[in-house]
Amino acid sequence: MTRAERRVASPHVVCVDDLRPVARRRVPRAVFDYIDGGAEGELTLRENTRAFAEVTFRPRQAVAVPTCDLRTRVLGVEVALPFMLAPVGYLRVMHPGGEVAAARAAGRVGAGCVLSTISGYALEEVKAASPAPVFFQLYCVGGRAAAEAGIERARVAGYAGLVVTIDTPVAGIRERDHRNGMKELISGGLLDRLPFLPDVFRHPGWLLGFLRDGGIRPLPNVVVPGQGPMPLLDVGAALATTTVTWADFKWIRDCWRGPIVAKGVLTGDDARRAVDAGAAAVSVSNHGGRQLDSVAAALRALPEVVAAVKGQAEVWLDGGIRRGADVLKALCLGAQVVLCGRAYAYGLAAAGEAGVTRAIEILAADLERTLKLLGCASVRELDRSYVSVPKHWEV
Repeated sequence: MTRAERRVASPHVVCVDDLRPVARRRVPRAVFDYIDGGAEGELTLRENTRAFAEVTFRPRQAVAVPTCDLRTRVLGVEVALPFMLAPVGYLRVMHPGGEVAAARAAGRVGAGCVLSTISGYALEEVKAASPAPVFFQLYCVGGRAAAEAGIERARVAGYAGLVVTIDTPVAGIRERDHRNGMKELISGGLLDRLPFLPDVFRHPGWLLGFLRDGGIRPLPNVVVPGQGPMPLLDVGAALATTTVTWADFKWIRDCWRGPIVAKGVLTGDDARRAVDAGAAAVSVSNHGGRQLDSVAAALRALPEVVAAVKGQAEVWLDGGIRRGADVLKALCLGAQVVLCGRAYAYGLAAAGEAGVTRAIEILAADLERTLKLLGCASVRELDRSYVSVPKHWEV
């Protein structure tokens, strides 16, 4: 067992939440809070996890379940687990292995993953790291020409689908990032960085890996014609000038002939618009509480969206997943698959690829144990009869 594996092994790490303090110790505060924080007062960030506590199970007792089938199908392709790794921007700052390490850990067990446009590694490298389905999440930063080039690269590389994020007309204000000097650390001069450097130097292991990896690199999947790869510091400004609208789905469909997912849907009205725009799936998401604060928890919005699409598109969910039980509650309420972001990002920050592997192992073990306790042999057999929801959730 390697040192990294020992760091996240039982009894040190028993559940996903145990990865969080390990990650906090391993990386500077600015990096940890980039993973951990949310927008403004972080009300939605907290609600995302709290909402799962309001849903309770209704198990079938005295049922023998010797084995459990965790497999499901997502947009026509089979995945070994009913959760996938969510797109998280620039994982490479958390650990040099970044998106490649995460994809490799997921692919080893047949789990899917979604790669962010704001990746530290080229999309071709990430796809090559995983034999399992990999989806490409699209921001249109850099303009339409840059987006079309990224879409074509994803097609050639063999990505299974395109996940279009629709909830970022501007970047949400993440107050922790401002207090921690994230902007100054990325793009400021020495004097700007000085107040924040002592905390960085208190994490020599992270700093050595960061410097060996070349520091902050341009974004290899956002290549602006005539300019080259976009610098990481330009992303926030670019978001404000490249808002995705429903009308944009036409040219996106013209570029991408495979399935398209609309990510960031929170209402039935927008779910129907997504279906009308040609989306094969909608992902119920509030961006992990990182964009507009005080919107509904993702799980709370799920039943409305499921009712609105009427089976015309798959429904995904992302936000607040910390346990296998959370995954199963979302499936019972109509999600086809869920996306986990912070759960594996904590693992990556804590121990690189070994930490991502440990997060996936924990969630998979949770799933199997909880299914057996529910008296259900397969995730595909789950439905609303296995859960109770508060009356005020009813659509």
